[in-house]
Amino acid sequence: MRGLWGVTVAMAASSCGAGTSGPSQVVETVDGEAVLDTASEEADLETEEVDAPIGEADAAIQEVDATPEAIDDAPSPTGWFTQVMPWDEPVDHLAPHARSAAMIAALAERGGWGNSNRFQIDFSITVLEADAATPLRDFEPNGDFYEGDCDHVPVPVPAGGALEGEDGYACEGDGDCHLIVKTPDTLYEMWRAHIDDAGFSGGCLAVWDLRRSWPESLRGEGCTSADAAGLPIAPLLFTADEVAAGEIGHAIRFILPNSRIAHRQYVRPATHATGAASAQTDGMPYGVRLRLRADFPEAELPSEGARVVARALKRYGMILADGGQIALTAKRDRDDGPRWEDLLGPRDLVALAVEDFEVVDMGEPFDWTGDCQRNP
Repeated sequence: MRGLWGVTVAMAASSCGAGTSGPSQVVETVDGEAVLDTASEEADLETEEVDAPIGEADAAIQEVDATPEAIDDAPSPTGWFTQVMPWDEPVDHLAPHARSAAMIAALAERGGWGNSNRFQIDFSITVLEADAATPLRDFEPNGDFYEGDCDHVPVPVPAGGALEGEDGYACEGDGDCHLIVKTPDTLYEMWRAHIDDAGFSGGCLAVWDLRRSWPESLRGEGCTSADAAGLPIAPLLFTADEVAAGEIGHAIRFILPNSRIAHRQYVRPATHATGAASAQTDGMPYGVRLRLRADFPEAELPSEGARVVARALKRYGMILADGGQIALTAKRDRDDGPRWEDLLGPRDLVALAVEDFEVVDMGEPFDWTGDCQRNP
């Protein structure tokens, strides 16, 4: 199987929408301090337009033949795509990047993780399930929809669902308000969705055909998704079911404040970066993969759930996908099944310092020009 990263291992990144991060959102407080703020550090909004118009061919989900640079088409072990994707590959056997120490030191010098340099967990992203009976709804693009990068097609909207950080479909907290819906064959992910009695408006929608043989450039070189790195969100979330079962079999989505992210640069598996990211030297590019050091004493962590996550961070690492304050992202336990309150708390991993991680070897960075070249 050829390397999924294009070289040895490559990594990707981007930020919510085509180069923006949403306003602040506080979902929970612990000891009087904000814990689940999933928005950007400075709430800097950038609306860089792309020139390529969206057409019917871009908006449709189409089957394509595998190419020499297509990702291997073996079934994904995590049950999302029908092929192994980059985040499904373990990286515990790979060498650190040649500049790993310098990049880690630069991240620590810039303030480390967001939210006062605490390695915390956001549990606010809801993933909904839909089937053939679920009604499809048209939406009106809002200012966070980017022509060329984003898909404008009807979206299945299950009854009784909710957006990220909300109890329903109205984006009342002015956060990222991701709408994520999975059907048996398709994953719909939208940034800045809002549905009320007046209608349905939405920002960037990325539609992922779960049966497709995806190339290394995924939806397209230079193209964003519902996350800044151009990656899907749901397959990189870890779940209460996985933690309860004792194993997370994939890399985990993580985020950093914009001041720690490399300006306009990304590495595989990412396809997009942003101008809002402002680190000029040794910044973390979108798509970068960090791995917890093998000798980290996971037995000292306060819960078995925390130890399960730590083992995944050692074996699969975490991929920089967006800009914001809370480092790790888990799937909300809104459905029946194991509950986070019985498994893991938002601060169970605060012992993990920036210096406990290393940068996995990665390919050469891409410069993001603002031009999205969508794959057919």
